[in-house]
Amino acid sequence: MLVNELYLAVLPIIHISTDVPYMGFGLTEQVLTLFPSKDFATAFTQGEVDTYIATFQNRLHYITGGSVEGYRIEKENTPDGRVIVRVIQRVR
Repeated sequence: MLVNELYLAVLPIIHISTDVPYMGFGLTEQVLTLFPSKDFATAFTQGEVDTYIATFQNRLHYITGGSVEGYRIEKENTPDGRVIVRVIQRVR
């Protein structure tokens, strides 16, 4: 089975579009995404990591299908006591 090793990141998004009024200039949100490099992983505190993992797991059915067969999620401790999240994506 083929796998892709990915890392969970939380990205802040600030909308600056003035051409599309319904987007709302200055509205902010956070999005969860995956990167293929540990360098871009968000380092979570011990107290918040499980909430982000649960949110991600709850949405996995929307990004599974086609050649993506499933995911395995692993926590990795960092030297400073925080946690990064490695996501193993199974593909065919």
